[in-house]
Amino acid sequence: MTRRPRIAVVFTGGTIGMTVDPVAGGAVPTLDGAGLLAVVPGLDELADLVSFDLGRTPASHLGFADVLRIRGIVDEALDDPAIRGVVVVQGTDTLEETAFAWDLCHRDPRPVVVTGAMRNASEPDWDGPANLRGSVRVAASTAARGGGVLVCLAGSVHAADAVAKRHATAIDAFRTRDGAPLGRVGERGARLRPRGPRRILPTTPAAAALPVAIVTAALDTTGVELDGAVRDGARAVVVAATGAGNTHPDLLRAAVAAQAAGIPVALASRTGAGSVGPFYAFPGGGATWLRAGILSAGGLTAVQARVALALGIGAGLGGERLRALLAGSRA
Repeated sequence: MTRRPRIAVVFTGGTIGMTVDPVAGGAVPTLDGAGLLAVVPGLDELADLVSFDLGRTPASHLGFADVLRIRGIVDEALDDPAIRGVVVVQGTDTLEETAFAWDLCHRDPRPVVVTGAMRNASEPDWDGPANLRGSVRVAASTAARGGGVLVCLAGSVHAADAVAKRHATAIDAFRTRDGAPLGRVGERGARLRPRGPRRILPTTPAAAALPVAIVTAALDTTGVELDGAVRDGARAVVVAATGAGNTHPDLLRAAVAAQAAGIPVALASRTGAGSVGPFYAFPGGGATWLRAGILSAGGLTAVQARVALALGIGAGLGGERLRALLAGSRA
């Protein structure tokens, strides 16, 4: 008889554990971790589950302190050498940020798989059970070993630094931003390709360096917002530029002034896919930003670049080490 793998499941809340309250007029937290595991068929056939129940918190309520606390629980679970992998269950609203944050701090070869649901448990097409079963399969898969933190929903598996929520309500809201997902999972198991190099912090910070502001370039966006963020005490700033990194030249002026004052500024694209780069050399074009020494977020989204700055600075990184972290190198 084949021994079942031991998988830790860390439950934090989210739509996957909600039902509709007609008095409140919408979905509200209902199921705790034990309640969720009890109603998902087939889990006990897939793995020996070790449950960590952290409450019923909507993902939109999470902060960096919560993310680091959950990271500590994941580390606690991995203290058991018999654990093959960890599944973290949460709401989807901030999942692309939390998964990336945990990925930056994850140095164990055993995988962490983050999942949730786009439908609540009152809906006939509740996707929670399938997502949870799929995530347990991925966490138990030998192909996931060394893959860091992965995201698994709607049968697709994504790398934590490449995933984005692309739709507010669709079942398949989560996509790999560029190219195909890392793999697929179904009732017959998981198929994954190797992930490749990851960004990894040298140490998990005790706290994030906050605040980190995001300034989104749009029509008539000059440097006023960035100047204001600096005056308000920002530890770092992310500029979500148009296209491949283009803005009004006054926004670049403000970024250069902030960086000269010791406040790191990272350039990302507001488009959500592709990378910023030195493609346009007009004033405020991406080439002028990079020539000015502004940090490049590469293909990270603005919210993920914010996570990297907050945790990287919190871990004591600065200068070229912070630049390397954003660029995708080991810091």
